[in-house]
Amino acid sequence: MSPLTAGVLQLLALVAALALAYRPLGDYMARVYSSERHYKPEKWIYKIIGANPSAEMRWPAYLRGVLAFSAVSVLFLYALQRAQGILPGSLGFSAIDPDQAFNTAASFVANTNWQSYAGEQAMGHVVQTGGLAVQNFVSAAVGMAVAVALVRGFARSRTGELGNFWSDLVRGTVRILLPISVIGAVVLVACGAIQNFAGIHEVGQFMGGSQQWNGGAVASQEVIKELGTNGGGYFNANSAHPFENPTPFSNLFEIFLILVIPFALTRTFGRMVGSLRQGYALLATMATIWLGFTALMMWTEFAHHGPAFDIAGGAMEGKETRFGIGASAIFSVATTLTSTGAVNSFHSSFTGLGGGIQLLGMQLGEIAPGGVGSGLYGMLIMAIIAVFIAGLMVGRTPEYLGKKIGTRQIKLAACYILITPALVLCFTAAAMALPTPPHSMLNPGAHGFSEILYAYTSGANNNGSAFAGLNADTQWFNSTIGIAMLLGRFLPMVFVLALAGSLAEQAPVPETAGTLRTDKPLYAGLLVGTILIITGLTYFPALALGPLAEGLAS
Repeated sequence: MSPLTAGVLQLLALVAALALAYRPLGDYMARVYSSERHYKPEKWIYKIIGANPSAEMRWPAYLRGVLAFSAVSVLFLYALQRAQGILPGSLGFSAIDPDQAFNTAASFVANTNWQSYAGEQAMGHVVQTGGLAVQNFVSAAVGMAVAVALVRGFARSRTGELGNFWSDLVRGTVRILLPISVIGAVVLVACGAIQNFAGIHEVGQFMGGSQQWNGGAVASQEVIKELGTNGGGYFNANSAHPFENPTPFSNLFEIFLILVIPFALTRTFGRMVGSLRQGYALLATMATIWLGFTALMMWTEFAHHGPAFDIAGGAMEGKETRFGIGASAIFSVATTLTSTGAVNSFHSSFTGLGGGIQLLGMQLGEIAPGGVGSGLYGMLIMAIIAVFIAGLMVGRTPEYLGKKIGTRQIKLAACYILITPALVLCFTAAAMALPTPPHSMLNPGAHGFSEILYAYTSGANNNGSAFAGLNADTQWFNSTIGIAMLLGRFLPMVFVLALAGSLAEQAPVPETAGTLRTDKPLYAGLLVGTILIITGLTYFPALALGPLAEGLAS
């Protein structure tokens, strides 16, 4: 079987698995967020944190809950890292430096999981399991809560109430993420991923020396790392490490975990707004972009450019032989089109155009299907923009799901779209203009520029994957990428929740013969075009200086 055929078959198997999970998972999540019942363990949590789960919140109160919880999480994770040297289970590792501790705390709380350190050489069991793994759960649950609040904004009328943040946070963690993670961890252990609290031990003799490895609760952290679209690896090699991702089957399973909740949330959206067809329209948009990017990535990586590519059957540099080009390309697109920083290959070693596809995938806003929660609310923002553009073309007041898209709504949507590109481009320009940051680049010219552009794109878009080749463990990059991660995560949430509140206050607008049907293929095509055009106009100059220049020169 040729490598290309194997890659296509894996893609088909993945699509089939996602299709099977779409309906039951989407319906289940809709029931979770619509239920008025509180389970006993959830009541214990509410009692501990002093929250009333039945109290409805308007958008300012909901936002305060999001920001307060996240601020406490940053402080807790920062303190845990700074105290690592005196904690049990530290494996002898010292406290994390202040700038790196800030970067890591911001990264995991923002659901970015950017890592400027080698996990097996810096973090002990307490920080890994009690700090990073916990944030993998709750940061994903925060994103889902914000998405559900926006969906309620469309579903409700004549009220500014969006639900209860604490209830949404706890339910998303306890009823959705935890059960799936338990099952997924068992699957990964069965595949060969490790799950223990062993210390550092030497293995084998290599060229006159020994190699040291430490154990850890890897399988349980790996599964939520993918399921919550987090991406932070227990080991420096991330999902290319055999302890995290041992076999081709585990590789395909991890891609499934990355994509299953973001895709299924479109079904949840359809259920909660009372129109499954609206959910299918968003699903079709996400799937079209995802499949298109996957096909382009496989084409660029399988295209032969000389004897070395011919012998290897494609661009094998930087890829694991146990996965091959096809599985590496699928994994790469899945992680860069979602807010998942996991990698099973060396992104810097992809072809020039392949690196451009990775960058563009993140620059779309990671909405195809995007991160857990963030993908859905990002796509809904783009849906509002598409409706507004359609309304301008036909001279009608734009409407979406029975809600008028007026001046306030379009301003909030525009602010959401502009904030992330502003962070990416301003920080990239500053890094290239100052004398010290470019010294961290491994490569000169277009590829070196791509390294820095990729780093800030990954940070501000809450992705966390690394192009590699860039020494990001400096005070400049730890500080600026940390700031970009926090602003790129929480400023958009401000606009999303404000938009949700303004929509929930509206009275429903009756559908007429002139209303744009947003559940039809025509609208899905308009939405795809809007996403690609807005991103292209925003980032094309920067992409032309980096991956496009490199790809055309090769």
